[in-house]
Amino acid sequence: MQLHFTKMHGLGNDFVVINAIKTPISLSRQQLQFIANRHLGIGCDQILFVEDYAGTEADFRYRIFNADGGEVEQCGNGARCFARFVIDQGLTTKTEIPVMTHGGKIILIVQDNGEVTVDMGIPITQPAQIPFLAPQEHRHYQLTLPKALNHTKVTVGAVSVGNPHAVLTVDNIDTAPVTTWGAALESHAQFPNRVNVGFMQILNPQHIRLRVFERGAGETQACGTGACAAVIVGILQNTLANDVKVDLPGGRLSVQWSAKDAPVIMTGPATSVFTGCIEL
Repeated sequence: MQLHFTKMHGLGNDFVVINAIKTPISLSRQQLQFIANRHLGIGCDQILFVEDYAGTEADFRYRIFNADGGEVEQCGNGARCFARFVIDQGLTTKTEIPVMTHGGKIILIVQDNGEVTVDMGIPITQPAQIPFLAPQEHRHYQLTLPKALNHTKVTVGAVSVGNPHAVLTVDNIDTAPVTTWGAALESHAQFPNRVNVGFMQILNPQHIRLRVFERGAGETQACGTGACAAVIVGILQNTLANDVKVDLPGGRLSVQWSAKDAPVIMTGPATSVFTGCIEL
């Protein structure tokens, strides 16, 4: 089987994008893992499928698979690449594109300067809907790390932006235990669907630094939903303003959130790297 693809990235968070509109494509977990493998396959953090959507509320269906082959609900950097892809491939002439994901509908807006703004929808803070096992909603939750990490207690904020996130505030992301704590929290028993873990350093109320350990991928160069989640948690904890610059290892995103019943808005770049064909 020959599979045509486009390699893209959003601030270094990289994707293999596959056009499955005319010919539906179904890949096994092993095939997805092979594509994502940086030594044997193409190499990427996530694989994105562009599909037709039968309903009237969206123009396309957007599916996301992590490097481990598991399907997930949402990916903000991938959404920006999705928008650039459908325009570059002549699949739409719109600059405001409604797209359906496993986590719900999002709106993609392509700016004149080439950057893409994503209306990520209204974030979810109710624990049961994240999902997160907690008796009631709080700004702060205390979790216990496993024995290998000395049962250390950590404080997190929890939110879903189409996918679940736990966010910790740290003094310096350069020295934060992203790999060890990220892996432990990703599979913490209180997150039944696992969780993305953000480590946030607040420079001032309008500027943060962030590293994200993503479900099924490990630490990535950038995470759009992670940036949104960090800003949401910071606003809920009264440490951030409503308009925040988020510096990730791969570059900067802008995130705005005006009120608890309002959608969170993210803006950033999307870049095509190359096209190709791989034999599966």
